[in-house]
Amino acid sequence: MILEYGLKNFFGFKEGCIVSFRVPKKVSKKGVADFLCVKGKNASGKTNLLKALSFISDFCTDSFQDYKPKDYIRVEPFFRNQNPIEFYIEFIWNNCEYSYELSLTDTEVLSEVLYRKNNRKVKIIERQKNEFTHLISEFSELASMKLRTNASFISSFKQYDLDLMDSLSDVYCFFDSITYNVNYGGLVEHFPDINQISKVLYHNEEMFNFTKDIIVASDTGVSDIVIRQKDDQETGRVIYTPLFIHEVSGELYPLPIFAVSSGTKSLFTQLGKYQNALKLGGVLCIDEFDINLHPHILPKLIGLFDCPENNPKNAQLIFTTHNSEIMEYMGKYRTYLVEKENNECFAYRLDEIPSDILRNDRAILPAYNSGKLGGVPVL
Repeated sequence: MILEYGLKNFFGFKEGCIVSFRVPKKVSKKGVADFLCVKGKNASGKTNLLKALSFISDFCTDSFQDYKPKDYIRVEPFFRNQNPIEFYIEFIWNNCEYSYELSLTDTEVLSEVLYRKNNRKVKIIERQKNEFTHLISEFSELASMKLRTNASFISSFKQYDLDLMDSLSDVYCFFDSITYNVNYGGLVEHFPDINQISKVLYHNEEMFNFTKDIIVASDTGVSDIVIRQKDDQETGRVIYTPLFIHEVSGELYPLPIFAVSSGTKSLFTQLGKYQNALKLGGVLCIDEFDINLHPHILPKLIGLFDCPENNPKNAQLIFTTHNSEIMEYMGKYRTYLVEKENNECFAYRLDEIPSDILRNDRAILPAYNSGKLGGVPVL
C-alpha cells in the first residue's frame, strides 16, 4: 500500500505537493485509505499527480531497458526550471515499510535513497550520481553493479545475476504493481486492442467472470458475454471476438462490440485492470475515471476496493474525475483538490481546509459548487 508520495519541480508543481493515503482510524481501521479521488478544474494539474506515480513506477522498473545509455529521461521540470526534480514515496509491501527518494534532471540521476522501517527507519541503499555511497551488508553485492546516469538502481538490479535480495525484489514488485493509463504525454487515449483484451479474458476465467458480472450487474441490457475463437486463414492468427448477449422477448441476440454502448465498451476494456490490481494488491491509477460511465456505476467500481472480501491484499485506487457527486461518497479525507495560480499547481486534501465549512454532518457538494472549497472554474 502507498502511505504517501510527494513531488517537487515536476510539470506544473514548482514547490511540490504531498498526496497522503493516511487517514484517521475512524475512516479506515488500517489508518490507510484504499482509494483517493483527485478533482479540479480543467488544466489545474490533476493528471500530473498521477503522472508522478506512473513516472516513478516506470523509472524504477523499466528505465534500464527503455533508455539507451545517452537517452534523455522522460521527465519535465516546472517551465524549464533548472533545479532538480524530486520525488519520494512511502509504502508497505509484504508487511514491511519502505521509503524511496529520487532526485534527477532530464539527463541524469542525482541521487536515489532507499530506507526500510522495522522498529526504526534505516537507510539501506544510497546512490549519488553513478556511485553507491551507502550499502548495508545485505546489499554489498550491488557494489559490483555498473550504474547508468539515466536508469534507477532498482531497474538495473533486475538485469544482473546477483544473489536473491528479498527486500530489493519486494521493492521492485511494488513499483511493478502500479497500473496506470497516463504517461509523459498525459492520458493514453489509443483505441484498445479488443482482440488482445478478448484473448486475455478468454484464457483467464477468473478475470472474465469478474468483467462479465460487473457489466451484467450495471444494467446495460447485457445478460451474458461470450468470446468466440477462430483461426484467420489469411494471417494464421487466432481471432477472439466478444459477443454481448441481449435478451428480447425471450429471444437471445448476440451483438458485436461496435454495437454496444460506449460505457459497456469502456467497462469491457478496463475491468481486467481492476481485477488484476485486486488480485495482486497493487495500485490502480485511472485518469478521467468517469469517461463514458454513468455516475451511479462509479461507487460500484470504487466499492470493489472498500470491501475486504473483494480486496484481501489491500489494493488501492487513485483517480481523477470531473464528476462532483462522487465527493459525497469519498468524503473529505479521501478527496484532493488541485488548483493553479500564476500557472503553478498546488494540491490539498479537503480535511486540510482550516474552517468549519466541512463539518462531518454537512454535505460537501454545496460547498464545492459554491466555490468555497476551490477547484472549480471561474467563468
